[in-house]
Amino acid sequence: MYIDKTWCVAKPSAVDADLENNVEFVCNQVGIDCSIIQEGGQCYYPASLVNHASVVMDLYFQKAGRSAFNCDSSKTGLLAVTDPSYGGCLYPFV
Repeated sequence: MYIDKTWCVAKPSAVDADLENNVEFVCNQVGIDCSIIQEGGQCYYPASLVNHASVVMDLYFQKAGRSAFNCDSSKTGLLAVTDPSYGGCLYPFV
């Protein structure tokens, strides 16, 4: 199912190991630049696993065509209809 004007964020209640797996999976995909969540990156702060996972999960979700299926890895994602961008951390919408 294709969803318009949505973003993918990590569930705050998700298990850390699942979020770590998501970050590792996404950051190993060709064409996804995870430097955004590394120290000095626009989305490094807050330096939390949920924040970092949200950023990269959304990068993957957007790149994969915004299909709800691509936000449901291990039941760790939530679809957001409000832009989760904050400060200098911009969640892309493509």
